[in-house]
Amino acid sequence: MPPSARPLLAAAAVLCFWLLVAVAEAKVHHYEWDISYQLKSPDCFEKLAVTVNGEAPGPTIRATQGDTIVVAVHNKLETENTAIHWHGIRQIDTPWADGVAGVTQCPILPGETFTYKFVVDRPGTYLYHAHYGMQRVAGLNGMIVVTVPEGFVEPFSYDEEHTVLLGDWWHKSVYEQATGLSSNPFVFVTEPQSLLINGRGMFNCSLAPSGTCNASRPDCALPTLFTAVPGKTYLLRIGSLTSLSSLYFEMEGHPMMVVEADGHYVRPFAVRGLFIYSGETYSVLVKADQDPRRNYWAASHVVGRNPSQTPSGKAVVSYAFNGNNPWMPPPTEPRAGPAWNNTAIRVEQSRAIFAHPRFVEPMPARADRTLLLLNTQNRIDGHIKWTINGVSLMFPATPYLVAMKRGMKDAYEQRPPPDMYDHMSHDISAPAPTNGTVGSPVYRLALGSVVDVVLQNSNALNNKTETHPWHLHGHDFWVLGHGEGKFNPAADAWRLLNVRDPIMKNTVPLHPDGWTAVRFRADNPGVWLFHCHVEAHVFMGMGVVFEEGVERVGRLPSSIMGCGRSKGLH
Repeated sequence: MPPSARPLLAAAAVLCFWLLVAVAEAKVHHYEWDISYQLKSPDCFEKLAVTVNGEAPGPTIRATQGDTIVVAVHNKLETENTAIHWHGIRQIDTPWADGVAGVTQCPILPGETFTYKFVVDRPGTYLYHAHYGMQRVAGLNGMIVVTVPEGFVEPFSYDEEHTVLLGDWWHKSVYEQATGLSSNPFVFVTEPQSLLINGRGMFNCSLAPSGTCNASRPDCALPTLFTAVPGKTYLLRIGSLTSLSSLYFEMEGHPMMVVEADGHYVRPFAVRGLFIYSGETYSVLVKADQDPRRNYWAASHVVGRNPSQTPSGKAVVSYAFNGNNPWMPPPTEPRAGPAWNNTAIRVEQSRAIFAHPRFVEPMPARADRTLLLLNTQNRIDGHIKWTINGVSLMFPATPYLVAMKRGMKDAYEQRPPPDMYDHMSHDISAPAPTNGTVGSPVYRLALGSVVDVVLQNSNALNNKTETHPWHLHGHDFWVLGHGEGKFNPAADAWRLLNVRDPIMKNTVPLHPDGWTAVRFRADNPGVWLFHCHVEAHVFMGMGVVFEEGVERVGRLPSSIMGCGRSKGLH
């Protein structure tokens, strides 16, 4: 045996061992969830929110690698459909449980029950949220924590762990927002009124109509992030499910060591604050080493958009120490966030994330297919849409998975979408020169093939460029790199890519005036959405659909059918 093969065999042996341990000790976790509208005031302003068993955010799901999750979802919204996506869970052998209405299932009708059943195959920090229309904006979301099997030693240690779910919040209803986006003239959702930390925020009630806001409500009190014991080390599992905002999260006087991203261990690196985009998760280590006689601010700030209309989200890190009042606000003023339009420091963090040396997932040396995807904002039939290579995605009435598995070729667009755009002549600093089209095409990928995707940003119709966090369902991808300007595949752009120790993620930011390159293996039979995780943007068509090996998918449950051409099959 050549010496070079021994480390690979050892790594394979360790992997096989832990897979066997996970299978041998796997448990089944059952949940019963009532999805309903409830009056809530997470930021002191009372409005309807979509809740899980009366709560928003919903409960944190906790399991061990290899466990099975079973969630019976009872739709009690009365007049509204729903569906729930398990964000970051790859759904190996269960593509119908991905929870995307129009892609993997028909929506869950009012009064009906749908049961999701899937295996959590990888440890890490994940999310769940509504994936029907713009319902995520209304509060149906939560976190999933998957721990390693007993006996496995992670590449870091800590005393306790806590979850931190970041969000943004509007006082307008989802219906008002969706109607504005679909209207002519176009009405944007505006900036959020509040930022939430673990579902809590504080709106200035003097700005609200009389009787709608009450700062004395118990559910809008200044929240405690966690209580620290001096000298202990804490693992914070941080996730963002904002609908629009990119964020900077920090804790006064407490730097963070980043150790995990989207379920993959990273080469540890220290940050004073963490830039985090919608759909991303990070685990960070925090040492409780500050003066324990006082408390400290935790805060989230909007970046990438002008935050003048959205005050920072605030919470308190309190110290458990004799003589310290854990309910006392910190004696200092909360810090202001970094300059909201400083893209360079955000790109710097993106480029600082590498796979942990002991957990580098071997990446294929080259791709079988390359997709160069340009996002543009277009005016189509008088309506403003987002397009990818000129196509604005609209889900068909029959879910892609059902239509493709059952050979319903007239249920979705048969013409394939373009792999490339005219990168030689297109000016990314100018709005799109063409109107584009609305459609439901599919990128059909050879099962097992390796695919490179280069996401290219460009100016919107207002001649500004934005941050777009892109999320891939059913897979993790290697992040090859981030660049400024226009990616030129024929020039030196490939030299900028990291092929040695790239981190694997399921969500990655596409920064303003730049490009992001990723690589993934199309090895999970099914139909999978790849889209911008800004809720208004995907609603306006910023996404694509991948199909791979759908003929290898097992028998589809009849419970995912019943809409479009699958009526009568439910």
